[in-house]
Amino acid sequence: MFRISLSKVPLSRPVFPSIQNAQGRTVATTVNVPRRADVPNPRGSGKICTPQDFLKAIGRSSETKISIDNWEAFWRTSGWDMKNAGLSVQDRKYILWCMEKFRQNQPIEGFVHEEKPKKKIRGRGPAVQFGKRIRSRRDR
Repeated sequence: MFRISLSKVPLSRPVFPSIQNAQGRTVATTVNVPRRADVPNPRGSGKICTPQDFLKAIGRSSETKISIDNWEAFWRTSGWDMKNAGLSVQDRKYILWCMEKFRQNQPIEGFVHEEKPKKKIRGRGPAVQFGKRIRSRRDR
């Protein structure tokens, strides 16, 4: 049983005890805490002032999928919050990706793109090419 007195441990060190691995080396354990991303200022020559304006600007009808009225709350929203709101994986990834690009001061016109259209032909290609039916080698 490990006992740690917080009064003796400096705050810059990890609170967890060290562990010895199989080779006899001491390994310190730490916790990976993600950084809190900054909340960017509204910009875009007055076009983007609310979260709904941002979602309309990035397209893919994102403004209909999530509704947050507060600018601060929108930029503090995580992927888990979006998942609990019922967004699909593709929508969450796209919105979070656009939010990060906006935080990096990239112009919206530079990173926004339309969704890929669905494939018209399923499988490995059409069964008929140049007017002839294509058969696999297994059929012979």
